[in-house]
Amino acid sequence: MSYILRYPENPILQPDPTHPWEDEAVFNSSVTKADDRYYMVYRAQSHQQEREGVNLQLSTIGLAEGPDTVHFSNRQQFIIPEYPWERFGCEDPRVTSLEGTHYIFYTALSTFPFSADGIRVGVALTKDFKTITEKHPVTPFNSKAMALFPERINGKLTAILTVHTDMPPAKIAIAQFDEPRQMWSREYWEDWYDGLDSHVIPLLRSAEDHLEVGTQPVKTKEGWLILYSYIRNYRESSRVFSIEAVLLDLENPLKVLGRTKDPFLVPEMEYELHGLIPDIVFPSGALVEDDELILYYGASDTTCCVAHGKVQDILDHLYTDRYMCLFNNNRPEFQRFEGNPIISPIIEHSWESKYTFNPAAVYEKGNVHIVYRAMGDDDTSVMGYAKSSDGFTIDERLSDPIYIPREDFETKIHPGFSGCEDPRITRIDDTYYMLYTAYDGVHIPKVAITSIAVEDFLSKRWLWSKPKIITPPDEEDKDACLFPEKINGKYAVLHRLAPSIWIDFVEDLEFQKPVRGSVLIEPRPNWWDNIKIGINSPPIKTKEGWILFYHGISQIDLEYRLGVVLLDLENPAIVKKRLDEPILEPRELYENNGYRPGTVFPCGAVVIEEEIYLYYGAADQYVAVATISVEKILQALG
Repeated sequence: MSYILRYPENPILQPDPTHPWEDEAVFNSSVTKADDRYYMVYRAQSHQQEREGVNLQLSTIGLAEGPDTVHFSNRQQFIIPEYPWERFGCEDPRVTSLEGTHYIFYTALSTFPFSADGIRVGVALTKDFKTITEKHPVTPFNSKAMALFPERINGKLTAILTVHTDMPPAKIAIAQFDEPRQMWSREYWEDWYDGLDSHVIPLLRSAEDHLEVGTQPVKTKEGWLILYSYIRNYRESSRVFSIEAVLLDLENPLKVLGRTKDPFLVPEMEYELHGLIPDIVFPSGALVEDDELILYYGASDTTCCVAHGKVQDILDHLYTDRYMCLFNNNRPEFQRFEGNPIISPIIEHSWESKYTFNPAAVYEKGNVHIVYRAMGDDDTSVMGYAKSSDGFTIDERLSDPIYIPREDFETKIHPGFSGCEDPRITRIDDTYYMLYTAYDGVHIPKVAITSIAVEDFLSKRWLWSKPKIITPPDEEDKDACLFPEKINGKYAVLHRLAPSIWIDFVEDLEFQKPVRGSVLIEPRPNWWDNIKIGINSPPIKTKEGWILFYHGISQIDLEYRLGVVLLDLENPAIVKKRLDEPILEPRELYENNGYRPGTVFPCGAVVIEEEIYLYYGAADQYVAVATISVEKILQALG
């Protein structure tokens, strides 16, 4: 990006063949200023050597100093493995100067071959960059990349770190301490880890990606700026290392004020594309000097490099949670139930031990009946059942699934995701019709339909009809439902041929030919629903028209939000109004920590006394509920 410029004399530090401890690579540096001098700590890697009976390239931490931010000399080995908890290497230091002490956090390796259980955080303390006065193991769990904030926040020492770096999905989290010794207190960390999810900053967009804390936090007038490593498609050969940024609230660092629209840096230069491990840029240190951000980063795990940019230019390119300040503050928004999530995985049930999400819902005889998608140990999607008399509290939940794959088009072919996904249920006369996504794990997903008599459903006699595919055989199709009544003598069907929502009208529900029809609504360029859209719950009939909720995905952050349109009563192929702003977006912890962070995805809604109860999947892991009045929606669409 033009607002981040690489230093023309990169790399600023390269391996030194005269120093055996750093003759293979020097990278991932962090810098602090003390007494008008700049001190750099960096990861130094040797050529292959024997240590404790094994051959490895040993990482230690080097120290260099200089008169400015880019010229460093007087290189020496500063932190070396001394204790069992760091016996096989010290990596990737982050240095922060605070209250007369320089804290250097680093990755300590205690096992070889390297394993998650032996990769943790250590810390070294120095007063003068001449001697190490203390060293401590810090975290008793798998973690890396810890950095201290340069001042106390609300009286507390504050740190940011990455948890489960080697047990993905990784999580970036905040920890606060009353005094320094708490930073290496095992008792403190065990208690903190028990409540891990409450400390996490939701930044991971997909479980297929990876991330890690990069620089130590730097203070700006608008918030704490942290640059971090984001790796797309982490498990694939096509993975992409990039540097992104997040802005955290000055008083509450768990609150995200803004984040990157696009990566600040991706590998482009020769020294980033070729080296010990090619195609890597990894942020590791930052300073602010005269309103200029100085970013230190490792290139191809081989050299130390620098980039810089105006702080204000960087802040201007962050995406705020008000979505570029374009949303109307008066837009209608769903009110979440304070007891969310209402359904969570049950480890003891193998069929729903991992994920419970994307629920359909119907209201019958004073109860809300919830049919939710569940996945367990073998990653097969099935459907579970729960009931609520007040719309919020679960009064009954069955211990076995009520719908499982039965046909070849939804039966697993080989290990991986498959099954019956994302149900939408519509009552027509005395029958419930359920449309869902059928997937065998190999062929493209398709929409299937099944049905059950209302009486059988309420009596829990799960006599579902034989399912059949109703969408084109050679096109991926999802997100489908029926309208709850005939319109002009025909049944109306909504479905999603990416990237748009389609509507079709059919004579009967035998579906002798695949549904197609015409496009109803499309993604909108340069807006929050600009990648693809799909329906959520079946349409709700009102005096003004059909209320249809839909989800949209943004190119900026890949999050799922909820939008709404009003369709004409007599001809629902006509869109009367589409709200500009989303009315539900992922904000809560349970919506941002799960299999797919940043996701709200309803499949069911019911109306009880003119109040809409919306049942949605949160982060592809939980079921939650939120409410809004029909009148508020219609006013917004008026």
